[in-house]
Amino acid sequence: MRRNRELNWLFGIMLLTILGTIQATAQTPLARPSPAPSPSPTPSLERQFVRNILKDQVAIWTFPLHLHGDDAKWAVPLAVGTTALIATDRQTGDEMAESDGLNNASRIVSYAGSAYGTFAAAATFYIVGRTNHDYRARETGILGAEALVNSAILVTVVKEITQRRRPTAEMGRSDFFDGGSSFPSGHSIAAWSLATVVANEYHDHLAVQIAAYGIASSVSIARFTGHNHYLSDILIGSAMGYGVGRYVYHAHHRQSAEPGGGEEEETIARRGGFRRHLMILPLYDRAARSYGATLVSSF
Repeated sequence: MRRNRELNWLFGIMLLTILGTIQATAQTPLARPSPAPSPSPTPSLERQFVRNILKDQVAIWTFPLHLHGDDAKWAVPLAVGTTALIATDRQTGDEMAESDGLNNASRIVSYAGSAYGTFAAAATFYIVGRTNHDYRARETGILGAEALVNSAILVTVVKEITQRRRPTAEMGRSDFFDGGSSFPSGHSIAAWSLATVVANEYHDHLAVQIAAYGIASSVSIARFTGHNHYLSDILIGSAMGYGVGRYVYHAHHRQSAEPGGGEEEETIARRGGFRRHLMILPLYDRAARSYGATLVSSF
């Protein structure tokens, strides 16, 4: 349909740069702590990665048991909206199938929500954070990957249970429990879980939040315009991804990633926290106007 061409503008924000606001920070070597008794070492997020995922899975699958009356303000609209979309999915999906003008653009945008695209983005944050000694970027990469793993497990199980036919199925389009893999959208849950972690980590940078959620929204829309999913698949996938990303951030975020949290970051490093690695740290002596580097091993 011709009016569907008006959706092209939605993909303009696909290639926004998120990492532009990340800056390198220089640190000086820390003195050896005194042998006085100190609190138990805080394990790094890397060391706790698998353990945190196991804890996350317990929290995710038991989440319905912990709903309260206040949750009705979002649960009820989500349930009503999903029900309405499921009832009209075949009609809207068939109307979108009449036009193939957005297929190429949708396929390109969808790459950002693929396993390769999302894990590559999380890895980029982590590498940039380690290279520049930027704890915020490093934590974004770790928590982003954690959210992606949690989302992948969740969406795989739900797909196996619902088995909904995709819009491209020759028979039984949109039917549940019929051997399909449409509900919910895997690209949407991945894009939104990572985007939510990024947006929460960089909550003080509006441009990063707009870019993160903009890309996730574009991926979700592309899955519909590319005839891969129905609107209800996208809605639930996006909502699940947002919920997983938000939970992972609030459950495992450490205050040292906040602006001005350098002192706490150094304290964690002394106690065996996230700096249990081989590192090259820059040295700068303002008085002598000299520069250098030192190799530090904290294993």
